[in-house]
Amino acid sequence: MFSKLDSEFATSRAALHLRDLRQEVIASNIANADTPGYKARDFDFAQAMKDVMSAKQPAGALQMTVTDPRHISTSPRQSLEVALMYRNDVQPSIDGNTVDMNTEMANFADNALRYQASLSFAQQQVAGLRSALQSQ
Repeated sequence: MFSKLDSEFATSRAALHLRDLRQEVIASNIANADTPGYKARDFDFAQAMKDVMSAKQPAGALQMTVTDPRHISTSPRQSLEVALMYRNDVQPSIDGNTVDMNTEMANFADNALRYQASLSFAQQQVAGLRSALQSQ
């Protein structure tokens, strides 16, 4: 039963986790806008989503470290890895920093909007399953 629910939400979970990860990367770029020599980073969301879905592993499932035999055992899961790339700089600053605040802010807003859309989709999935279970 739980494996069916897990597979039902795998895509939404992967999308939400990748959007969250991308938001962290963009926020890091914004935070380092004045750091000399900092190179702006990002990743290809579509490729990362394909990689996660083809791996048949839940997105972002972290493996717990068991330091005591009395700890709760978990099934081993692959942690999410994305290929961070350097963003092509349009006009780097004199100090070598490649963060363009206009680009970063636009990407931040776009990613936040897409995160909310993914969250709404996941909520609709839950509502649909709840409706199906209540109608029986």
